[in-house]
Amino acid sequence: MEVSLWSHVAQVRQQSPLVHNITNYVVMNNTANALLAAGASPIMAHAHPEVKDMVALAGCLVINIGTLDEYWVKSMLLAAEEAFKTNKPWILDPVGAGATPFRDQTLQQLLRFKPTIIRGNASEIISLAKANTSRTKGVDSTAESSEAIGAARSLVEAYGAVVCVSGATDIIVDPTQTIFIDNGHPLMTKVTGLG
Repeated sequence: MEVSLWSHVAQVRQQSPLVHNITNYVVMNNTANALLAAGASPIMAHAHPEVKDMVALAGCLVINIGTLDEYWVKSMLLAAEEAFKTNKPWILDPVGAGATPFRDQTLQQLLRFKPTIIRGNASEIISLAKANTSRTKGVDSTAESSEAIGAARSLVEAYGAVVCVSGATDIIVDPTQTIFIDNGHPLMTKVTGLG
């Protein structure tokens, strides 16, 4: 797997795809820098008049619901719908899923457009799969990543997405396999956006 991973990284660096991000204020700079370091070309664009055009230009779309408001929700829905219609890959980061009804309603609307990848912490993935009816603790996970494997599999079946669960051990679930990655460190929980 390591050889394959690095060949994919090299391919990204060679192609330098435009990555359209509608993300939250908290991690916007970190996200742009991480994408640059990986070899991609980030753009943060959420203005209603341009999101559909930006999706058309980009290699993929990333939606992070961390700092929601009505304007940004409309941007997210316009972009996700365009990605869905044009078969453009897109990633959903359901930050704070289960914390408030507004977040949950927004996520249900976004899920209609079948994200290619869903990535979140264990509590977010469990909440998104409706495997737990209690409210979550905002953006902090109250569960271990291994506790979300069943919920991740449910999301894979329901939406056809690859599901990534972040934690001390990251877990990636697709229709054929479950992969465990032990690269976490306790300090990562002390820096926002490293999930």
